[in-house]
Amino acid sequence: METIVLKFGGSSLADAAQIRKAADIIRSDRARRYVVCSAPGKRSSGDVKVTDLLYRCQEAVQNGGDLAEPLGLIENRFAEIVAALELDFDLAGELEVFEEKLRAGAGRAYVASRGEYLNSKLIAAYLGFPFVDAADCVVFDAEGVLDAEETNRRLFTVLSPMERAVIPGFYGVGPDGEIVTFSRGGSDVTGALVARAVSASLYENWTDVSGMLAADPRIVENPRRIDYISYQELRELTYMGFSVFHEDAVFPCQRAGIPINIRNTNAPADPGTMIVASLPRILPPRTITGVAGHKGFTSIQVEKALMNAEIGFGATLLQIFADHGVSFEHCPTGIDTMSVICFSSYLEGCKNELMDDIRRKLHPDAVLAEEHLALIAVVGHGMSYSRGVAAAIFSAVGEAGINIRMIDQGSSELNIIIAVEEKDMENAIRAIYKKLTERKVTNG
Repeated sequence: METIVLKFGGSSLADAAQIRKAADIIRSDRARRYVVCSAPGKRSSGDVKVTDLLYRCQEAVQNGGDLAEPLGLIENRFAEIVAALELDFDLAGELEVFEEKLRAGAGRAYVASRGEYLNSKLIAAYLGFPFVDAADCVVFDAEGVLDAEETNRRLFTVLSPMERAVIPGFYGVGPDGEIVTFSRGGSDVTGALVARAVSASLYENWTDVSGMLAADPRIVENPRRIDYISYQELRELTYMGFSVFHEDAVFPCQRAGIPINIRNTNAPADPGTMIVASLPRILPPRTITGVAGHKGFTSIQVEKALMNAEIGFGATLLQIFADHGVSFEHCPTGIDTMSVICFSSYLEGCKNELMDDIRRKLHPDAVLAEEHLALIAVVGHGMSYSRGVAAAIFSAVGEAGINIRMIDQGSSELNIIIAVEEKDMENAIRAIYKKLTERKVTNG
């Protein structure tokens, strides 16, 4: 039997009307067997997510504030769903357990996870599906790192005998039995883990947009929808700020070769975006798949004559960063220069000491820090066979009057990354997108 795993985001499950839409989608195809749920999201722009109300409950207990107010808002939110869906559900009992654990000092992860837990229980009751607690299947180690193989084993053991099930996203359990959560948006990861465990033919990720766009619509007016994107392209773009899909959710599906379909709960007929191992040959040629940018980087530039002849120079430089607990993002080099680009936040409190270590251990001619940089990634498999892409990028930025501070290209020719000043990022993205989408593909 074909198996589809579905994950619904918070906006898709924000109230009873949205849950009914999700249920109609699930019931429209018998292959849709396993459902991963988020906590209820915002019902309108001025609304509050249930997860944020849960955090307010914990803050009230810790600070001696009024717990009744945020807890009452949570109760009302779920009570409206129970009443509208005409469910026989012991909401009072569930909230009583939550309050008892909250007052007993429950951790932040447990508190945050209750939105997914309660919403999934309600949706399982509405669908008539068994409920499977993620705490029984999703496993983290003592450092809070996902144990992917043990998780896969447990999910397979629990789910394989079940024809259908609902599983909460976002959380699992540590070796001490305490709840551990992924970062926000982590329900995407849970869905991918379930898809891998049950050998799904497709992982559908239902949200409030009809797929991924080739650029941020807050920056570029009416960017085109991406119909197909590879796992590799997605990783590059999500790293630079594409927020539709959690970047860590790619790995379980990529390992198992499971395609991912980003769909819109409010427009289920739209095809959305397919995330696949390799792009179909029937697609029309395109130069790029997407353009994305991210602010908040610093470049540490090291200059030394005959650096290239000094064995171990680069290794020593990167070890200095490691000794200070700073990971790097890019490392462009010249014959007598080497730059290490990292998130500015990683350098807080240690930048001066790190630079002093570089001077003491490597005796450079100069060490400079350039702050307030933004990185822009231009991504696409088509770049490797299309002539003049780099020239088009540089001319677009130059014509916009923007200075490029760094250029880096991966060995796969999948992407070109440039650094510009933060204030120029949006204009640079607009200029690059316009130039490359108007450009005809010329095979190399």
